Amino acid sequence: MSPEKFDAIVVGAGPSGNAAAYTLAKAGLKVLQIERGEYPGSKNVQGAILYSDALEKIIPDFRDDAPLERHIIEQRMWLLDDVSFVGTHYRSDDYNKPPYNRYTIIRAQFDKWFSAKVREAGALLICETTVEQLLMDGDQVVGVRCDRLGGDVFADVVILADGVNSTLARKAGFHGELSSKTVALAVKEILFLPEEVLQSRFNVKEDEGVVIELMGSVTEGMVGTGFLYTNKDSLTIGVGCMLGDFKDNPKKTTPYALLEKLKAHPSIAPLIEGGEMKEYCAHLIPEGGFNAVPKVYGNGWMIVGDSGGFVNSVHREGSNLAMTTGRLAAETVIAAKASGKPITANSLAPYKKALDESFVMKDLKKYRHLPEVLETSPHFFTVYPGLVNRAAHSMFTVDGVDKSSKQREVMGSFKSARKLTGLVGDAFKIWRATR
Repeated sequence: MSPEKFDAIVVGAGPSGNAAAYTLAKAGLKVLQIERGEYPGSKNVQGAILYSDALEKIIPDFRDDAPLERHIIEQRMWLLDDVSFVGTHYRSDDYNKPPYNRYTIIRAQFDKWFSAKVREAGALLICETTVEQLLMDGDQVVGVRCDRLGGDVFADVVILADGVNSTLARKAGFHGELSSKTVALAVKEILFLPEEVLQSRFNVKEDEGVVIELMGSVTEGMVGTGFLYTNKDSLTIGVGCMLGDFKDNPKKTTPYALLEKLKAHPSIAPLIEGGEMKEYCAHLIPEGGFNAVPKVYGNGWMIVGDSGGFVNSVHREGSNLAMTTGRLAAETVIAAKASGKPITANSLAPYKKALDESFVMKDLKKYRHLPEVLETSPHFFTVYPGLVNRAAHSMFTVDGVDKSSKQREVMGSFKSARKLTGLVGDAFKIWRATR
């Protein structure tokens, strides 16, 4: 008896894998999804931010039963030194009108819900199974070899959605080893607080939420950011820095110690006071940007989500970028199957074109110089946060000194710290990286 063959095998049941498997199954294709965890979401305890646009394109009525925490009505961005912060807030009642634009979610619950939708669409899900390698017929991927399922399983196309630290694509030679300079390590905690306490501290009502993004002394000069946002009855707080910076940091600060430092900051501690820590996780995030994205398709294979380096922390939109890549990959396979063409690199090439025309690659391209700028300019995380906070302190302190003198003092402190040429050069770098 010949082994069973599928139209597509999806490796991984995170946002990108679920998006791909759901889209394929909904179109009537025979889909096998393989997840190494006990169940989808079992390896995720952290919270996340969900943008509705990406999921609406896959499941238009997701709001009916998806496990959503709070819809976001306010965005804060804080630049911290050791004792203070300078920040901006944007809050709009337009974000308080359905359909809502952004939500906080708990990934374990969300991934489990999304997986149920995948199975309802007709895909076969197998958990607690590890894909050990891709099966090749010459240069054509024809299936996968598993530690279970009797070994080999065959399909016309294999979609890799198995995470940034996946070994499958590297084993097959589709891209090289990960570099510590292109990957960030993020640590997160979920702190439980009563709903009424959360709503009072963040000035929100039932189901309304707040996101705070943090930059400055909290990362001890390493390239990275912190974040804090509200769930239904908990807070998600975390910090992430480049893996290479953790390795080279002369203080040898551990990721968990960095998170504890963030929690103890005088501007953060009152917001989380009394929170009970019940969940903690650490995970890798690809941060190489546009220039680090490998080839994402070939003869019988495709790469989606953070396996391809698409997901990054520029926008805090990881799940949304991932779901978009999964959907676009699936739509490419559906079109290729409908045309009757063999699933080769030529028939899968429209996937890259679709990515290039989407916000995924456009945004990565827009910020393609940013990783290099930040890597070579640690003063953006040390010198400038301190200068900006001291300038604010000086200007807002009433001590008998006139404002003109204070302005000269502030400008003098900037020039002393970076010199005029450095200030101009830094301004140019930021302009070039974000224009």
